[in-house]
Amino acid sequence: MERNEHIFIVRCGEVALKGMNKPYFERMLVERIKKLLRKFDGVSVKRHEGLIFVRADISLDKQAIIKEISKVFGVASISPAIECESTMESIGEAAVEYMMEAIEERGVKTFKVEAKRADKTFPVKSPDIGRQIGAAVLKGCKVLKVDVHNPDCLLFVDVRREKSYIYQDKIHGFGGLPLGTNGKGMTLLSGGIDSPVATWMMAKRGMMIEAIHFHSYPYTSQRAQEKVEDLASIVATYCGRFKMHVINLLPIQEQIVSNCPEEETTILVRRFMMRIAERVARDTGCGMLITGENLGQVASQTAEALVVTDSAVSMPVMRPLIAMDKVDIMDKAQEIGTYETSIQPYEDCCTVFLPKHPVTKPRLERILESESKLDCEGLINAAIESQEIINIFPQ
Repeated sequence: MERNEHIFIVRCGEVALKGMNKPYFERMLVERIKKLLRKFDGVSVKRHEGLIFVRADISLDKQAIIKEISKVFGVASISPAIECESTMESIGEAAVEYMMEAIEERGVKTFKVEAKRADKTFPVKSPDIGRQIGAAVLKGCKVLKVDVHNPDCLLFVDVRREKSYIYQDKIHGFGGLPLGTNGKGMTLLSGGIDSPVATWMMAKRGMMIEAIHFHSYPYTSQRAQEKVEDLASIVATYCGRFKMHVINLLPIQEQIVSNCPEEETTILVRRFMMRIAERVARDTGCGMLITGENLGQVASQTAEALVVTDSAVSMPVMRPLIAMDKVDIMDKAQEIGTYETSIQPYEDCCTVFLPKHPVTKPRLERILESESKLDCEGLINAAIESQEIINIFPQ
C-alpha cells in the first residue's frame, strides 16, 4: 500500500477532563498546533472523534514534525500511524504491512496486539479484534512470534467509524493546558537557572507570558543581557513570541546603598523590582507576577523575606518552584534546553552591591523606615520611563 502522507494521532492530556469546556480547550490546542506547524507546507490539523489528526505530505521530515508537536502545551502524546478502512480484512492487511516494515527497519521478532473499538457499532469486540489481527500478522509475517509480556513491538489497533488506525509508538508530550487558556502573567526573567524554568512551568499551565528583565549597566555587561535574550528565545519556542521589558536598576541600587543599611540592600532592591514589575504588568494587561524564587535558597528567599517582598505589591505572585529541590530544577532546565545558557558566567544585577551579611529575617517596619528615606515613586517612574522593549522570537 503506497502512502502519500504522514498521519499523526495527537492526544490531549488534561484537556480531556474539562467537561463542558472541552471543545474550547480542544480548539485552542488545534490553533496552537497549527501555528507551530505553519513553517511546513502541506500540513493540515483537524479535530475528529475526540482526537486531533495531523496530516503532512510524505516528503516532509516526520521526526521534525513530531518534535514541533511535542512542544505544544496540552499535548499528552503523539503517534505516527497508518490509516485503513474499518473492515477486518483491511485492518489485517494494514497490520501485516506495518509489521513487515517493522521487521525490515528495526529487526522486530515478537509482537502483541492491543485493540480498541471506539466505534461500538463495529460488529467485532475489542478482544476478538486483537486475536484476529494477531492471527493475520502471524500468517502474513512468518518470522514473528507473539510475546504478551515483553514484545519488541506493541501493535495498537484503533477502530473508528470512518477509518481505523494502526500504530506502535506513543511519544510523550509535555501535557499541561493550551496557551491562552489561563490569562497572562509578567515573569521576572534573570540569567539564572530558576526563572526560565518558572516561566516555562506557568506557560505549561496555559498562561500567556510577558517578561521584565532588570540589569545594572555598566556594572553588568551587554553580553549579560544578550544571555537573557537567548534564554527568553528558548522559552519562546514553547510559548511563542512575547515582549521583554528591560529596565536599568542601577540608579535605584545606588540610592539604596547611599541611604539605607547595607544588610537590607538585597530585600529593598527586590521590593523595588516587584513594584516596577507590577506597574508594567498592569499597563500590559497581566494579571499576576511570576518569579523563580525557591524557599530558603538565598537570603532574599527565606519565608520572612518573601512575606516582606510580597507586601510591596497587591498583585498575586506565582512561584511555581517554591518547594522544588535545586537538583529537580536543574533537571527541568536541561529537559527544556535552558540549562547550558543559564550557567554561562555572566554577571547579574542581583550580584551588584551584594551585602556581606544580608538580613535573612527582615522586619517590615524597619524596611518601611528605610524606604521612607528614598523617593520611591520618583525612582520607580524614572526606571519605567527609561525602559527598553525587546520583541522575543522563538529560537
